[in-house]
Amino acid sequence: MNSKIFSVAMASVFCALNATAQQAPTADQVVSGLEKLAGVHPGERRNHIIGICVGGSFIGTKEAQAFTRSPLFAGAAIPVIGRFSLAGGNPKAPDATKNPRGLALQFKLPGNSIQHFAMLNVPVFGAATPQTFYSALLSNMVDPATGKPDPEKQKQFRETHPDAKPLGEFMAKNNPPVSYANSDFFSVHTFKFINANNQTTLVRWRFVPEDGVKRLTDAEMGTMPARFLDEDLIAKTKAGPVRWNMILTIGEASDEQNNPTVYWPAERKTIQAGVLTLTSATPQKGADCEKINFDPLVMGDGIAPTDDPVLQFRSPAYAASFVKRITGN
Repeated sequence: MNSKIFSVAMASVFCALNATAQQAPTADQVVSGLEKLAGVHPGERRNHIIGICVGGSFIGTKEAQAFTRSPLFAGAAIPVIGRFSLAGGNPKAPDATKNPRGLALQFKLPGNSIQHFAMLNVPVFGAATPQTFYSALLSNMVDPATGKPDPEKQKQFRETHPDAKPLGEFMAKNNPPVSYANSDFFSVHTFKFINANNQTTLVRWRFVPEDGVKRLTDAEMGTMPARFLDEDLIAKTKAGPVRWNMILTIGEASDEQNNPTVYWPAERKTIQAGVLTLTSATPQKGADCEKINFDPLVMGDGIAPTDDPVLQFRSPAYAASFVKRITGN
């Protein structure tokens, strides 16, 4: 094919893909995009494919009860099944890669009710809308001619999607943690707490490790073994309980509630809402967390979602991925 004709054809294809990305994607489109980006690994998650199962308990504080009637904060020990993970769908990605880490928790509340938390170790998300998330996937697709993503497409994405900038800046300034046990985790999205008087409060939260946040140095980034996070956490839980304090940030009516790329003012009131204690960590294959779909919209009484479009989109996207992996696809 004539090189000029080929260039025009490729430009047309990219424009078509970009136009598609500007439309609201379906959950299946996003999951398919993840598959094209990292390949299909039958029976496995399409994102956060690398992970480890954990177990323990959570005890909420009396102070949190002023804001929510959720039994999660009634003061009793609530059983927890959780999963730490590395973002992305490549099962061979090294643990030191500069991707976000995830912590998903399933709380077994009284009366057979369930509450899910799905958190990241970054304070903001990389997209304000599902469209931006999908556009990011398209911009990172591998060019068959080079075996790498096209730098021009990535540049165009950054220039046309300012909502991706806050996360990019955070990732550039912060190396990955040395251990899951030394990482904090954020709700990223805003939620509504509803108390016994039906009063609603906007909240965000952060789980802060008792042992402190510790990050890899630049030198360690290039020398760490491919797999160290799981072995480290297994060893730590065998040696004794590993804990995080749940710090609740109390929002105000003027605070952004539907855009997870926007920071809240630093002076917002915070309280300690509880303590997460993990006592076991096991490889995920065949363990309790492997088959759980940690849908963040699974909620008990006293906690409700906002209209954040990314939060609302996560539920159908998780479901699409879940169906594929439980059917062995």
